[in-house]
Amino acid sequence: MSDIGKMLVLAGLAMAGVGALLWLGPKVPWLGRLPGDISVERPNFRFYFPLTTCIMVSLLLTLLAWLFHRR
Repeated sequence: MSDIGKMLVLAGLAMAGVGALLWLGPKVPWLGRLPGDISVERPNFRFYFPLTTCIMVSLLLTLLAWLFHRR
C-alpha cells in the first residue's frame, strides 16, 4: 500500500506543477516567443510551432530529473 501512496503523492505534485505552469504561463512574456520558434501566417491559415521553447523546456526538465535522480 505504501507504493500506491507514493505514486498518488507524485501524481498530485505533477498535476500541481502543470497547473502552476498553466496559471503562471501567460505572465512570462518571452515564453513561446523565442528566436527559432516557427510561425507562419497566411490568409485563413496560421501555424505556430514553438521549437526553441520546446527544446528549452526539455533541457530544464532533463536537468531537474538528473538533479533529483542523483539524490
